[in-house]
Amino acid sequence: MKTYRILSLLVCTLLLGRVAWASDETRTINGEAMCAKCELNLQDTCQTVIQVKDGDKTVYYYLADNATAKAFHPKICHGPAQVTATGTVETVGGKQMLTVGTIEIKK
Repeated sequence: MKTYRILSLLVCTLLLGRVAWASDETRTINGEAMCAKCELNLQDTCQTVIQVKDGDKTVYYYLADNATAKAFHPKICHGPAQVTATGTVETVGGKQMLTVGTIEIKK
């Protein structure tokens, strides 16, 4: 019985470690950046969202509040733009949150 508990604890530890490691992975996202308030009417406050088509469904990546996201938002607040963004993604409150390191408008 004690052996099963130890094995169960080891498996749980490994699974939790894998989840934590996966959330720290840097990803590059290509899509259309727009304002969640002004363009999409998804919320009452302005926030940059990158809309990505994944097959038949649409995925929205909300930019986490940091200096890079704040500096970028005025560029797309009243009109969308195609962008490439790099950062880490995690799920917060059912939303995909991108903590962006770099974001550029495609030309």
